[in-house]
Amino acid sequence: MPKNKTHSGAGKRFRVTGSGKILREKAGKRHNLEKKASKVTRRMTGTVEVAKADVPRAKKMLGL
Repeated sequence: MPKNKTHSGAGKRFRVTGSGKILREKAGKRHNLEKKASKVTRRMTGTVEVAKADVPRAKKMLGL
């Protein structure tokens, strides 16, 4: 069975935990921060789990 190559963009965006969950960064904290409320920018920090519907596609792109 040949190895699967990791999609280079997905490799930069996702990471896998020890238990096998796939994490991603939250979107929207890169630009136009002056207009956004500090409450919103705080909410955008940190990592969250990938949605259940997107997990199979993310795993395929990561070569898992």
